[in-house]
Amino acid sequence: MSESELRESAFWILATLAEQRRHGYAIMQEVQRTTDGRVALKVTTLYAALERLERAGWVVVDGEEVVGGRARRYYQITEAGVARLTAEVRRLEDRARAAQVRLSSRIALAGGLS
Repeated sequence: MSESELRESAFWILATLAEQRRHGYAIMQEVQRTTDGRVALKVTTLYAALERLERAGWVVVDGEEVVGGRARRYYQITEAGVARLTAEVRRLEDRARAAQVRLSSRIALAGGLS
């Protein structure tokens, strides 16, 4: 996985796990809730992303249990995952700040032309 930019699914999974460990279905629900339904992870997308994040060392499996005859695997963010998410948040903040400067300049120019 590239250090330059996280995929949206990876970003939201890491952000969700930054709060607490969760099993797959709980991750899906929390991402959907956090994003007001704008991001709805499909099961295949979720588990492919978790596999990539695990290979990158950003999440680890943190136990399993059987509930209602179904296995639940829990995931937890690692310190490397926290560092990667922090870097991504800073990258996004820098982009937003740069765009805001340009928007402010445009507004100032438009006001000066009136």
